[in-house]
Formats: sequence, C-alpha cells, structure tokens
Amino acid sequence: MSENSKIEWTDHTFNPWIGCTKVSPGCDHCYAERDMASRLKVVQWGPHGERVRTKPANWSKPLAWNRRHEGFFAQHGRRQRVFCASLADVFDNQVDPAWRADLLELIDQTPDLDWLLLTKRIGNVTDMLPNGWLMKHTNVWLGASIVNQIEADRDIPKLVALHAAVKFLSMEPLLGPVDLRGNLPGERALRWHRPMLNMLDWVIVGGESGPAARPMHPDWARDLRDQCAAAGVPFLFKQWGEWLPAIDGRSVLGKTLILEGAAPLPEKLQWHGFECGQQVARVGKKAAGRQLDGVQHDGYPSAKSGTF
Repeated sequence: MSENSKIEWTDHTFNPWIGCTKVSPGCDHCYAERDMASRLKVVQWGPHGERVRTKPANWSKPLAWNRRHEGFFAQHGRRQRVFCASLADVFDNQVDPAWRADLLELIDQTPDLDWLLLTKRIGNVTDMLPNGWLMKHTNVWLGASIVNQIEADRDIPKLVALHAAVKFLSMEPLLGPVDLRGNLPGERALRWHRPMLNMLDWVIVGGESGPAARPMHPDWARDLRDQCAAAGVPFLFKQWGEWLPAIDGRSVLGKTLILEGAAPLPEKLQWHGFECGQQVARVGKKAAGRQLDGVQHDGYPSAKSGTF
C-alpha cells in the first residue's frame, strides 16, 4: 500500500522542514515530538523552537517521484500520493514564509503527484497561500486533523469553504464520538444547505499508538463508518492503535487474544473499561491491526474536482 512510507494512506512522506507546536488534544502524545525532539534531538518543539529545514537531497525526492509517474500509473492506475508533512505542519505560524513559498514552487514542478496537505491549522490556509492557488492546483488534497466534536464544529466549516480539489479529514487519534451529519453553522448553512459530511471527499479514522496511547471506543469508529456509507463518502480505517475491543476480559472481536500470525502479546494485558461497559485490551499496534468488525476499509477519493 505504501512506498517510502509506513502510513497506510500514502505512497511517500515528504518533510520540507521539521518541528511544530502542540495545538490540539490530539497532539498530547505527538510521535514526531517524541522521536525528533526528545529522542533524536533534531529540533526543539514548541512555539519558541526553531524549525529545521531538511537537506536539498530530501527536497529533490519529489522531483524523482514525479519522473517515475508513467511507470507508477501504468502499474497502479493512479498518481502517487505524497503526504506533506508528517513531522511538521505546512501552515505553522513559526515557519519562514520563504520556505513555504519554496514548497509551493516544488508542488508546481511536480504536477503528476497528488500532494496531501494535512494541517491542524486549517484557519491559516487562506492567509498563507496565494489568492487562487488552491483552485489552480487540482493535484492538491487539503485535509484537516479532527479528533473530537469541538474540532469538527470549529474546523470543518473552514475546510469546506476552501477551493480544494479534494477535502478530507484525518480523525486520528479519534478521542470521542463525532457526528458529521449536522448542517454547517451560520451563514454557510444558509448558503449550501448541506450537512458537513456531504461536503467532504474522504474520511480517515484511527486510534492512537505509542507508549501513552489512549483507547478508542469501537462505536466511535463504527458510527463514522456508517455515516460515511450513508453519505457515499470514502472511508479508510487506518488502525486500532494499541487497543483492541475485548469481551469479558477473554476475547477480542470474537477471537482468542493469541491471534494467528500476529505479534506476540504481553503476558499480562492492560485493560480499560468505558462507562458503557465496553472493554478494550492493550495488545499493541501490530496485533490490533486495522480491521473494523472483520473488514478492512480502504476507501479513497477519486482524482476529481472537489465538492465546493
């Protein structure tokens, strides 16, 4: 599924720079900060930390991927997807605007790649991109990171107001139930008369991984799956994360915890119970996998004009 990236929904990851500041509950256990700042000491995280621009050799990689377009398209029937940036945020206020301008020029030079720009700062996009730039670049997919209902109500209206070819949500880590069936608030509701979900092209859902991962209730993911199915919006279930639904402290999704072919499980499992009685067991990301009710969901948007 992925080339040059372990992320299930992309082929490549490209980081023009490294570093960020936590702005969301989803950032609490940031893997990028854990690896780049705490462990490798590459960059100082936070509003006062300087962002580190990656080397020219890294910046040349998208050009090489673009040159391989014909062979990739012949094999897969689509363009290569590039997630930018997994260790930063394109629309971070602390980034030198000249660096962002260089990134936009690189996107101009690689028209055969689909660029996935995912941000936790969707409100910055209008001020940080040239007027009309998104409308001219049909190979740019714009995504907002949403972890709970508060962020959905606040940020999805900002996303759907933009002229992007593909508009998507990354709901990982999913930290609570989210209803996308409601209409847009205020003036936008009067203008479009459509629920938030019907103005999106793709929804990615996943649980949290890492040492301090918070458990995801299975019904939160199931409900989003069902909302997307009813609205005809592609749905991708990325992962359970560290935790998997359990029954009576003995079984997981109707199977014993010793799953055939899975990673070895710890002798003493950690358990968590939600108030409703639902149990989850910490089995590790690999053992938990990415099947939701026995089905692997790999929905993707088509390369088309967006839903504005």
